[in-house]
Order: sequence, then C-alpha cells, then structure tokens
Amino acid sequence: MQLHPRHFGRDLREKLVSKLMKDVEGTCSGRHGFIVAITGIESVGKGLIRDGTGFVTFPVKYQCVVFRPFKGEILEAVVTMVNKMGFFAEAGPVQIFVSNHLIPDDMEFQSGDVPNYTTSDGSVKIQKESEVRLKIIGTRVDATEIVTELISPSDFSS
Repeated sequence: MQLHPRHFGRDLREKLVSKLMKDVEGTCSGRHGFIVAITGIESVGKGLIRDGTGFVTFPVKYQCVVFRPFKGEILEAVVTMVNKMGFFAEAGPVQIFVSNHLIPDDMEFQSGDVPNYTTSDGSVKIQKESEVRLKIIGTRVDATEIVTELISPSDFSS
C-alpha cells in the first residue's frame, strides 16, 4: 500500500487500513477472485520511501472474504437480459451468459414485450428478473476479472 506523507502520525495504521479497504474491497484478482471484504490485518511491514514522490510503500498482509466461481459449482443467479442467443444473468459480481444451445430442448424463445424462454406446457418461464440455478461448466480468468463462459442450467424457477 502506498501512503502520502500527510497521513503520517499517531493514526498511521488506521489510515493505512482505511486506504486498504477503500482500494481493495470490491476489486477482482484473477488469481484469488472477487475481494468481497477485508476481515483482518495480519501484519504491516516497515515502509519504504519512494524516490522523488515522498510516498511510502508498506507491505500489508491481510485476510479477506473472496468469491471465485469454479467449474462444476452450482450458483443461483438473477436473469438480467434475454434474447434469441440465450440469456445473461448475475450471481453477485459475476456476469454469466447462458447460450441457447445449453437451454433445455423443451424451452423455446418467445419474442415480444417481455422476451423469454418458456416450456411447451408454460410451467417454467425464464425472463428478466427470474431466478435460475446454474452449473458452471467453464470460466476464463483474466488479470482483473473472472468471466464465466459456458453455463449449463441445472434447474429453473420463475
């Protein structure tokens, strides 16, 4: 963590922890997942002055709650958009796309004012704001985000 010299004083540690929470919570690490909340500070090392700026870099070890979806994991998600190619959903911070090729064969796309996928008997309908249960069958991890590429619906509810 880098800290400006104006924050040096009695409450240096509190300023450092506050900046850590502000800068880290809500971000995504491709290696660890989405950082939901910092739960504890293990240690704060000695600061190193950065040449030419006056800022000091402190090594900080912390514990946190993370969210990282894995292949084979089942998630509950909320549908955000439906189109003839499939539908988009969100499970916490994760954006999910379900291709129409992975939607059960007995469901058909219905266009109109409220696009949706409906079973032939009309008992199940997937539309915006529907809650769905999905099984992850593949993800892609970038340096700053986790993208779920292929999702298989395992159970639907409207």
